[in-house]
Amino acid sequence: MTTVIPHRELRNNSSEILRRVAAGEVFRVTNHGVVVAEIRTPQESAPLANLSYRAARTRGGFDEIHRSISEVSSAEIMDYLKGDK
Repeated sequence: MTTVIPHRELRNNSSEILRRVAAGEVFRVTNHGVVVAEIRTPQESAPLANLSYRAARTRGGFDEIHRSISEVSSAEIMDYLKGDK
């Protein structure tokens, strides 16, 4: 069963709506009368930890960023950026 609800109802009753989603109901959420989202149970169930780990591993190569040491203090840099030279 699909139910159309305004975003305000989702915000005010999120626990109840998520309980109903877990039971198999589908919700279409509207914003100013236009459907903007659909909430349903996922087709494939994957642990969130695996998704987060995978996203972090493929996201940006932060391990390759090398630390550098500046001859100017952070306070001096902030003063310069704020215009307090």
